[in-house]
Amino acid sequence: MAEKPWLRHYDKGVPHSLKPYPAKTLIDFLRESSKSYPDGPALLFKGASFSYGELERMSNEFASALVSSGIRKGDRVALLLPNSPQMIIAEFGIWKAGAIAVPINPIYTDYELVHAFNASGVETAIVLTSFYNKVNGLKGRTPLKRIIASNIKEYLPPLIRVLFTLFKEKKEGHKITLASGDVMFQSMIAANAGSAGPAVSVTPDDPAIFLFSGGTTGKPKCAVGRHHAMVMSGMQLSKWFGVVSDDRLDIIMLNMPLFHVYAQVGIMTAGLVRSSPLALVPNPRDIGDLLQTIKKLRPAVFAGVPTLFNALAVHPMLLKDPTMLKSIKLIVSGASALHMDTKKRFEELTGGQIIEAYGLTESMVAAVLTPALGPRKDGSVGIPAPDVEIRIINHLGQGEDLPAGHVGEVLMHAPQLMDCYWGNPAETADMIRDGWLYTGDLGYLDEDGFLFIVDRMKDIIKPGGFQVWPREVEEVIAKHPAVLEIGVAGVPDDYQVEAVKAWVVLREGFELAADELKAHCRKELTAYKVPKHVEFRTALPKSLVGKVLRRVLVEEHKAGLGEEDKNGTK
Repeated sequence: MAEKPWLRHYDKGVPHSLKPYPAKTLIDFLRESSKSYPDGPALLFKGASFSYGELERMSNEFASALVSSGIRKGDRVALLLPNSPQMIIAEFGIWKAGAIAVPINPIYTDYELVHAFNASGVETAIVLTSFYNKVNGLKGRTPLKRIIASNIKEYLPPLIRVLFTLFKEKKEGHKITLASGDVMFQSMIAANAGSAGPAVSVTPDDPAIFLFSGGTTGKPKCAVGRHHAMVMSGMQLSKWFGVVSDDRLDIIMLNMPLFHVYAQVGIMTAGLVRSSPLALVPNPRDIGDLLQTIKKLRPAVFAGVPTLFNALAVHPMLLKDPTMLKSIKLIVSGASALHMDTKKRFEELTGGQIIEAYGLTESMVAAVLTPALGPRKDGSVGIPAPDVEIRIINHLGQGEDLPAGHVGEVLMHAPQLMDCYWGNPAETADMIRDGWLYTGDLGYLDEDGFLFIVDRMKDIIKPGGFQVWPREVEEVIAKHPAVLEIGVAGVPDDYQVEAVKAWVVLREGFELAADELKAHCRKELTAYKVPKHVEFRTALPKSLVGKVLRRVLVEEHKAGLGEEDKNGTK
């Protein structure tokens, strides 16, 4: 077989393959780290530090508590926690008990939680105290039988804990009364102090995690990832990052939420396989707290999404002191498309260099990444990581492979792809065929093997029968100096059947009229691609990881459609 063209562009030191992968789980990596670096920092949280030895001990104790409470191998346990020590301790405890971790967005609505609990079949949930009452109300409508509650103050440093108790605990809803049968997280650990952990066999091929697909185009589905998948992704990314950040003591920021594949299977596992300290940030939208954490801890690896970079770029703290980010050796952008203008603005402000990463929940972060040191191409998300392969097929024809430069559906092959959608064999069969993951994304490979993502197949806009890719329009609009954020999608139209609409957030202090923006677009876009409708807003609806929810924008448009929209003057 001919050598894959992208292999020629790997950074020096990144192997073409990591096979054979060790027959290990993250449980094994943690055990080894606790022996090799018992006092080495594992978790950093609000001024507190927990060593690898402590993480091993506490997760053993919690695993024993779970088994004593009736958790058996293969049971699913939900996690509704922010990035915090209890999140990591609980997850390792779940795995050591032989159970499956189900991280869920804790700010889901009741409707979304009912779907998630029913879809995954969880009977036990570990929740932050501020979410306890909401989750407790789901008993009877879901399989949920018991709740383990944890107060955020349990792992805060002593002084901060006292201040939280005095001024925030009651105000922020952490004062709760447990229902019969429910229990506090730390009391379970205390009751099993000194336990070496349960004697449960956990293999690399056992399921480790259920992750819900983004749901930006419909109801989320539950992707099943094996223990080995997490190890593989962690090793691939660790090698990729290692050409820039190769010190075990380099701090890795965990500011993206751990219920998302980006942080959970990507950034966290990359740190764990090399025994790095993980800096936990509970609220990624608190930009001031995030910057203070960066200033204090001086991390080497920082992951984010384009909306975060936009917010950072205009934050007064960073504008006043751009050196705050100088410790960062590697900035990773993932989860949604990074517009070139955002990338350039942020790099100019910080002096850092951003690499892009592309992957899916279903791929368990079988990633495509920009080389950390090697060649980059504007508009490309990079090249496949070791043991990841990409094909482009004709989505309008018979599925034949397309040559370089031709746009088609992106297919991905890797050893760590999800096993299935839980309880959904038909959707699984449609998503994975003959070992290839059908991503639903449109893109192309150039002659060097660099991948360019054009857009989601489901997001294609067809005004008058033409095809318009929203990202292409967004890229052009984002170049306007007055524009901070942009979303583009198709909306119903009496004349064109579907019309291009842009939702725009302006930078503070800037003004822009719809006609001016359309004139800007006409300089680079053919007429049918220029937005017929423009709506200026103060904010765009986003997922918690920062993806602009085009589906929500379209739904809001349909709900409020009026003459102003039809005339394109809004």
